[in-house]
Amino acid sequence: MGHKHIHPQELMANKTAATCILDVRTAAEVKASSLPGSLHIPLHELTTERLQQEISSNGKNGNPIYLLCQGGKRAEMAAGQLQGKIDAELIVIEGGINAIKAAGIPLNQGKGAISLERQVRIVAGFLVLLGVILGFQVNSGFFGLSGFVGAGLMFAGITDTCMMGLLLARMPWNR
Repeated sequence: MGHKHIHPQELMANKTAATCILDVRTAAEVKASSLPGSLHIPLHELTTERLQQEISSNGKNGNPIYLLCQGGKRAEMAAGQLQGKIDAELIVIEGGINAIKAAGIPLNQGKGAISLERQVRIVAGFLVLLGVILGFQVNSGFFGLSGFVGAGLMFAGITDTCMMGLLLARMPWNR
C-alpha cells in the first residue's frame, strides 16, 4: 500500500501548527464540519501541483501529510493518487471525520450542508421511486430505472466505489 494509518487521538496528541492535514471531502461537507487548521482540496480536484501550492501558501511545509475524509475511503483514494508523485510521507487518518467526532475532538461546525453520503441516498431513493411510479403510470420499461439504481448500489457496496457519489461531488452546490 505504501502509506500509514493513524488514529485521530494519536494525531491530535502530536499536532502542531505546522502539521499538514489535508481534507479531501467536498466543500459542502467541509462547511458542515471541519478540523481546525486543515487544508481543503476535494478529492476530484486533487493534483500534486495544487497540493504543493496549498502547502506552501499555508506554511505547512512539514512532512508528513495527514489525509482526512468522512470515513476513510476517499483518504485512501487520495493516498493512492499521490503515492510516488509527492515527496512526503502520506498518513491516512483512520475513520475520518466520523472517528474524530466519536473521539470528542473539537470541530468547526457549520450549518445547512448535506453530506455526500446523504446526497447519494436522496438521489438513489428518488430514482427508485421515480422508476416505480413511471413503470406503473407510463410504461413498464421504466421499472428498469429502479433495477439499474439497485444494481449500482450493490456495485458500490461490493467495490466501495460509488459513481453517483463521484458525480454528485462535481455538482455546483458541492464546490
